[in-house]
Amino acid sequence: MTKPKLFIARKLRAAVEARAARDYDVVLNPEDRLFSAEELVAMCRQVDAVLPCHSERFSAEVIAQVGPRLKIIANHSVGTDHVDLVAAKAAGIVVTNTPDVLSDATAEIAMLCMLGAARRGAEGDAMIRAGQWDFWSPAFMVGRQVTGKRFGVLGMGRVGQVTAQRARGFGMEVHYHNRRRLPAHLEQGAVFHETLEGLLAVSDVLSLHCPATPENMGVINARTLALLPDRAIVVNTARGGLVDEAALIAALRSGKLFAAGLDVFQTEPGGNPDIAALPNVFLLPHIGSATEETRDAMGFRALDNLDAFFAGTAPGDRVA
Repeated sequence: MTKPKLFIARKLRAAVEARAARDYDVVLNPEDRLFSAEELVAMCRQVDAVLPCHSERFSAEVIAQVGPRLKIIANHSVGTDHVDLVAAKAAGIVVTNTPDVLSDATAEIAMLCMLGAARRGAEGDAMIRAGQWDFWSPAFMVGRQVTGKRFGVLGMGRVGQVTAQRARGFGMEVHYHNRRRLPAHLEQGAVFHETLEGLLAVSDVLSLHCPATPENMGVINARTLALLPDRAIVVNTARGGLVDEAALIAALRSGKLFAAGLDVFQTEPGGNPDIAALPNVFLLPHIGSATEETRDAMGFRALDNLDAFFAGTAPGDRVA
């Protein structure tokens, strides 16, 4: 029996690529380069399935050109904002994602971003590397302690819930805003706020975990930043588009925000040089799920979805 032909758009973990090669006629990307939209279309016209990451953008225009052979887009990501789900559904293309398996790793990065921002980690690291640490006093490099502070979660899904659990380990009081209130066993004592404005007013640390849907784009802007307590900390490990970066920069420069910890940006790769120039920002290059264990689990989850589809059963993580 002929194996389905699968294009893996980026370089994945060796064990994932080996399993894929065992079960599929695989086209790999050993150089790990980013394909242009035209190249992506050309490749997808030759395969039955594609396993992309968030870096491959399946716009309505791309989907309209891929042709009838492509049957499934099995994402190596939990977010699907890089795929036009309406266009995919209309074209009869199944779309899946990889939920659950990256929650722990992303929550760890959220804690790293929070602590790095609160305790001025980027400043301290840069100072030592530049050979400029030549002074100490009790007033030197004083940051903000997170113990006992109010931890606000915007978007209490899988990642948000795990991040809230980690924040409790630091003795923080958890508050959240979500499309709907969670049942008590998932809330675990967290305080629900029916409105975003109510959450912002009590968030000494605001951690973003909502999806990058059209209604959420730019949700953190000049108006909403002004509602935070003075000297709050903003953490974003979700998607860069959630934040109006010009407004964030203004709040960081004015002192309205004490600091920010960011793993995602509007422009990726690259980030925002105006944000990078600020001393009170802790920055990472979108590595929230980048652990050996999680990358394996994401790849295997994507392959599980492909296996189910080509076996004629419903993929467990179908989103379109």
